[in-house]
Amino acid sequence: MCKNVIFLCVFLLVVSCNRKSDLEAAIEKIDVDVHIDRFDVEFAEATPDDLPALKSDYPFLFPSQYTDSVWIEKMNDSLQKELSSEVKKAFPDLSKLRTALHSLFQHIRYYFPGFTVPRVITLTSEVDYRNKVIWTDSLLFIALDTYLGEDHRFYEGIPAYQAKNFSGEHITSDVAGAFAELHIPGKHDRSLLAAMVRAGKALYVKDLLLPTVPDALKIGYTTDEMQWVMANESEMWRYFVERSLLYNTDSRLKDRFIEAAPFSKFYLDIDNESPGGTGRFIGWKIVRSYMENNDVSLQQMLETPAEDIFRTSGYKPAKA
Repeated sequence: MCKNVIFLCVFLLVVSCNRKSDLEAAIEKIDVDVHIDRFDVEFAEATPDDLPALKSDYPFLFPSQYTDSVWIEKMNDSLQKELSSEVKKAFPDLSKLRTALHSLFQHIRYYFPGFTVPRVITLTSEVDYRNKVIWTDSLLFIALDTYLGEDHRFYEGIPAYQAKNFSGEHITSDVAGAFAELHIPGKHDRSLLAAMVRAGKALYVKDLLLPTVPDALKIGYTTDEMQWVMANESEMWRYFVERSLLYNTDSRLKDRFIEAAPFSKFYLDIDNESPGGTGRFIGWKIVRSYMENNDVSLQQMLETPAEDIFRTSGYKPAKA
């Protein structure tokens, strides 16, 4: 009997792996063309005489309310030159990024057939880390000066919980996250549960678009932080339920449990051990459980209200 059970488990595992391999093989055949425009390099190497051509090629980066003198002054600015120099050192070429984006865009087109590859543009942003990646319908901007490595001197004074994700390995995850945000319906429900599930939807999209990326990197945690939330999932869930927080619409709850922060504010002794945004992790687990227990498409899930997802998810927190 025991041997039969073991054989069945191995058989199911092999079948599952083969299905995944077949899926990835199909995705690898999807034709997408990825080109990256290095505005950061072009601007760094430009002279005032090159400005008209730059404005013609990148009109959206030169607001009309600013005169040419503003851009010429920026070309000669010492800080701008230093930013450009450090970006060139960290990203002498973008072949790895292009390969990663190519795979990401293939996965997006598989799950979102109407997807059109955007024009990808890299630039510097004076370390505007709140806008590391900006994705509009047809344009994708990546601020390379926000990915120089968490210990870079440019990031002195920036909180460690933010800077820990300022390395090149996070670019593709941030791009996938920006795409996901464009495809999740509006935020009409102001409850904590809705915020958790919305974050969970975005992370589940990353699961599909970045199948080889570790969970810790997808959510922006260190390995230790990821281990902490997995070990304390049951206790966190009990905290939310016992204090009737799931349907609470107090906006401060998002700051405590959804937004990036040095730690989550349970107001308990465990606070200093916890990473920020633990509500996102719980929302992720709820959405994963929902997709495992319901026969729905990705698009249907994205449009399903948080309450319906939670109610039919069959979510049970894992115990350490």
